[in-house]
Amino acid sequence: MGNILLVDDEPNVRLLYREVLCDEGYEVLEAESGKGCFDILQCEPIDLIVLDIKLRSESGLNLLQNLTKKFPNLPVVLCTAYRFFQDDYVSWLAEGYIVKSIDTDELLKEIKRVLNKKGRTGDNTIAPKVEIKREDGLKGTTTNH
Repeated sequence: MGNILLVDDEPNVRLLYREVLCDEGYEVLEAESGKGCFDILQCEPIDLIVLDIKLRSESGLNLLQNLTKKFPNLPVVLCTAYRFFQDDYVSWLAEGYIVKSIDTDELLKEIKRVLNKKGRTGDNTIAPKVEIKREDGLKGTTTNH
């Protein structure tokens, strides 16, 4: 069905989500930090990331910004215990947003919605650098989104 990367510093949350997602037929990988997340993305095809906003040693929103720069086509669903993050403009980079709950129906519904919307798999390709020729003769590079 798809490869999902869970990024959450709480082992019990990862365990619950892993069980639920595996029961639905998803392949699930786990990371507890941004470094772990990027390590997995370098070697595994991932279809979607479920990202906690408040990680122990870093901001999930900062991680979201880095993810969307490096992997612009990889959808991220933010998952947090705090509703007020929905108003943070950085959270708008994510494809979805859910509030953590023991009831995992909302998580499953949002994952299915995002994957159906994207209609692609294993899209954690690094954004290519594109050379730009400016009118003043200078050259530069940008990330092609």
